[in-house]
Amino acid sequence: MTKKIAVATLGLLVAAGTAYGSGYRIPEQSVNSTARAGAYVAYTPGADAAFFNPANMSLLEDRAYFEADLTYIGLSGISYSDNRTPLYNGDSETESFLVPTFFAVSPDYNGLRVGLSLDAPAGLAKRWDDPYPRTFAEEFSLTVAELNPTVSYKTCDMFSVAAGIRAVYADATVTSAGMISRDHGGVTASRDMDGDTIEWGYNLAATLTPVDDLNLAVTYRSNIDLDLEGDATLLTSATFAGSPIYQGSGAVTIPLPAVLAIAGSYTFFDQLTVELEYDRTFWSEYETLDFVYPRPLGNPFLTGAFDLPKAKDWDDSDTWRISVSYDIDAFTLMAGFAVDENPIPDATLGFDLPDSDSKLYSLGLRYQFNADLDLGIAYLFDDKDSRDAVNEFINGTFDEGRAHLVTIGVSYKL
Repeated sequence: MTKKIAVATLGLLVAAGTAYGSGYRIPEQSVNSTARAGAYVAYTPGADAAFFNPANMSLLEDRAYFEADLTYIGLSGISYSDNRTPLYNGDSETESFLVPTFFAVSPDYNGLRVGLSLDAPAGLAKRWDDPYPRTFAEEFSLTVAELNPTVSYKTCDMFSVAAGIRAVYADATVTSAGMISRDHGGVTASRDMDGDTIEWGYNLAATLTPVDDLNLAVTYRSNIDLDLEGDATLLTSATFAGSPIYQGSGAVTIPLPAVLAIAGSYTFFDQLTVELEYDRTFWSEYETLDFVYPRPLGNPFLTGAFDLPKAKDWDDSDTWRISVSYDIDAFTLMAGFAVDENPIPDATLGFDLPDSDSKLYSLGLRYQFNADLDLGIAYLFDDKDSRDAVNEFINGTFDEGRAHLVTIGVSYKL
């Protein structure tokens, strides 16, 4: 399969077409996880346990479980106000996406359960039309889809373990155009790139139930390096400095970072479940963005804009989550809250992903029509903090970052 590369002057990263979690991670993949602000690892009573904690598949009733969900993600435009000149100000475009997910869990086979999830674990999309921001990120997106088969085994009444294989497909698009130097009356450059790749990883999980109604769980999803290879078209107005165009192949490696989650839940009176979760995303894998070409670009302005390694130096980030779930008759009411730390230092913050710390608020409802079928709907609001930064390209404030998620889903048991 022919692959084309996606590149960016200041940064690049991953999936499903959005960025509202820490970095470009998307923690919420189902009705329950959206309704509970991602605090959904220790207590996972549905088919989506195949993704969030496959060890919990062993705790489900001995039936086959299926769930299909559709999430609408709406991203507000981000406002940038520059301290140097209003000419550098800009507003990113609003974005909206529909993300489908699917989960399945088999019946019990002598202590073994098999699960499958089709999910979108990460995503990024950002477009700027104003002159200064579009120099770095006129359009910047990366879509990631994951197929994740898993197997769980219940070693005893109190303990179960699970493991799975992650097959990840990534597709990226980057375009940009603008002035990169004021010398020689002004030099412009542009790029037009897109590409894809398939990579592999693994996930592990374990759940301990030392007493009735108490679940203690840990999950781990491995780092996956996305090795993108393919073609790129780069242009510059600086014809006096060598060839003004590069058309050819290139390569770059970017990480889809590992995630460790530790959680505990307790169910009171068989109705009210409270879960606390801590997760750590190992963004420190993203140290440098370095594009490699089989031959020199032939123009120092193209080299400066698109070939020199770009430091990223992201930090590992922490997220704290809490959720509640209350069963009353045929209804399940859910709510959640999370504090999400961003991984990007001021020194490498850019227009491709102007991330900041955020707070997440969520609620949701499920209705059980009968013993086999139920429907659910959930809403999550991600409120990002304003952020001031000063570096080589940024000297100003990013503000008004918001995300709205609405997830609907249907679950069925056989």
